[in-house]
Amino acid sequence: MASLLCWSAVAVRAAKVDTVEVHSRKMGRAVRTIVISPEKTEGKGAAVVYLLHGYGGNETTWPSLKPELKDYADRENLIFVCPNGENSWYWDSPENPAYRYETFVTSELVKYTDGNYATIPDRKARAISGLSMGGHGALWSAIRHKDVFGAAGSMSGGVDIRPFPQNWEMNKQLGEFAANKASWDAHTVVNQLDKIVNGDLALIIDCGEADFFLEVNKDLHNRLLARKIDHDFITRPGGHTGTYWNNSIDYHVLFFDKFFKK
Repeated sequence: MASLLCWSAVAVRAAKVDTVEVHSRKMGRAVRTIVISPEKTEGKGAAVVYLLHGYGGNETTWPSLKPELKDYADRENLIFVCPNGENSWYWDSPENPAYRYETFVTSELVKYTDGNYATIPDRKARAISGLSMGGHGALWSAIRHKDVFGAAGSMSGGVDIRPFPQNWEMNKQLGEFAANKASWDAHTVVNQLDKIVNGDLALIIDCGEADFFLEVNKDLHNRLLARKIDHDFITRPGGHTGTYWNNSIDYHVLFFDKFFKK
């Protein structure tokens, strides 16, 4: 698909791609992260888009899936931050103290990025999105930390985990479903919506029509409608695939860029 973003003619640039080790005090270890930043930051600084990978991925997922992120960084004056979230589902796990990825993403990583790059350190210049497990993680992080992020997105997100109790090692983070239903209820995105009202977050949610997460995404859409929370909701042909996400990220970058420029 041709890029949705209309670029003006600019001089050729080369965005910087850094692989860094971000220390997590909460977890007592470093988390490998890739940061893509403009060759030259313009104005007061750059807005930041945090991109979360899916189950089985790592910090290289998004840079590999979408090499054009480097072009977006330069042309739109954006910083992309891609952490290794392991298979954490981006929770502070109630079962495993070694996994505190909600704290890491929403606090420690944001502080590192603002402290080491020419960012605009304000929620109005921060967005977060992700694919699959990362789509869940992005909405989980933004809804629970709307003071940190102004916009959030989900691509093919596992936005309700409860229909999938045996999948993707979630039981390692929450305990077995049958014995821990209350914890599973408390750690699913669709049950976090009471924490926001219309206007708190700019939201974009999309899912492929052939995706196994389609129905939970439609349910999230309907819950947001019932609460009168504005959001963009898109379904397109496609499955739970890299081809779909390579296309989907273009829509999210456009959506976030419009939010940043308001």
